[in-house]
Amino acid sequence: MKKITSKDNQIFRLCGRLTLRKYRDQEGLYLVEGEKLVREALATGQNVKTIIISEECGIPPAFSADTVFMEGRLFSKLAQTKTTQGILAIVEKRELTEEDFLKKTDRKSGNVVLLDRLQDPGNIGTIIRTADAAGYSGVMTIKGTADLYSSKIVRAAAGSLFRMPVFAADSPEQAVSVLERAGKTILATGFDTDLYYYDIDMKRNIGLIIGNEGNGISTELMAMAHRIIKIPMDGDIDSLNASVAAGILMYESMR
Repeated sequence: MKKITSKDNQIFRLCGRLTLRKYRDQEGLYLVEGEKLVREALATGQNVKTIIISEECGIPPAFSADTVFMEGRLFSKLAQTKTTQGILAIVEKRELTEEDFLKKTDRKSGNVVLLDRLQDPGNIGTIIRTADAAGYSGVMTIKGTADLYSSKIVRAAAGSLFRMPVFAADSPEQAVSVLERAGKTILATGFDTDLYYYDIDMKRNIGLIIGNEGNGISTELMAMAHRIIKIPMDGDIDSLNASVAAGILMYESMR
């Protein structure tokens, strides 16, 4: 089996570039780290280009994809976790058109979560994972949202990124247009409403907007939302963590 021993190797250099968003966008590729995630990528039909295993991995696991070994000193420069398992994969991004996204989200509940300029990788990954568990059919992002294919988000999503159809909208207008074409009721959260989330039917065909951690939902999206809902809160608390709020709202469809 091929072994990479030089930092000038093309695979090593490609992996180094893929730690940066601009090269992930340019190459249409991203990195997946850890045996469990790599196996899940393969099991869900992702286009896994190459699997890289550190020579310090011990007894190397077998994969049904092109596999190479890499010297430990080189692999450590690529690892995205403090305690690495010594396994990386180069995976092709799934880039859906509007039409593809609409077809793929016409299933399960038909519900879609729309991420409006969220930045925290933990929040984003948790929301994607929760949407998957709550029977949501897809995830949309608006320009300004952190890259879903960054290593932290890929790990936090725990495999759900492989299963959930994702569409990146360039603007609030495009996002709303796609949701309305699919017949979704677009819901935003806010204070200027008497409507609680459990007062309406959220079981099917909704587009749920989750706003930026610091600034909330943009004024453009708030104006285009069909309904504004709120989560009851006691005491002096006036907001919840984005992923916590998203979890409460998304699981209403299950109830």
